[in-house]
Amino acid sequence: MVVGLVALVLLLVGGTTAWWLTRDEDRSQLADQPRVVDEKAGISYAIPEGWERSKGGLIDAFTSAADNKSGDGKGGSIMAGRAGGVPQPKLRYEAERAASSNAEFFCPDGTSTPQESRATTVGDRPAHTAVLKVAHPDCGTLYLRMTLVSLDDSRSAFLLGLTEQQGREQVDRVLEDASLL
Repeated sequence: MVVGLVALVLLLVGGTTAWWLTRDEDRSQLADQPRVVDEKAGISYAIPEGWERSKGGLIDAFTSAADNKSGDGKGGSIMAGRAGGVPQPKLRYEAERAASSNAEFFCPDGTSTPQESRATTVGDRPAHTAVLKVAHPDCGTLYLRMTLVSLDDSRSAFLLGLTEQQGREQVDRVLEDASLL
């Protein structure tokens, strides 16, 4: 009886220890924030404190959006969308092309300078992130961050962040925290 009780206690302690060491704890700075669940794009992203999900009025290219219109330069916008399939070897090209196209759309006749381009993953899927610095007298200086995710052979999703210098860290965290549905 005592041997069985000791074995049970050891089993429980061992199981608890194994769970503790292998649990998938969400250590994200945005872990406690509400999330946009964009079923059309197949992606989810956090909304930082002070941000709001857009309630419509999006152009067809975007399936969801959130923004913070603070006047302190820390405002920004996040938009998500979907597209056709992008094979992994073309992710870099397509992410950079989409970033450049969006820079032209949001700040026509501005100049854009590449700041970063790197392979990454969202969930377990291949992705690519491109960052541009966009300058124009009417727009000021903005930073555009585009992450394009290959969901499968026929679908891709993207997250686009647009902000001034002071808001870059917050927009970067949102895009880095994205997850797939």
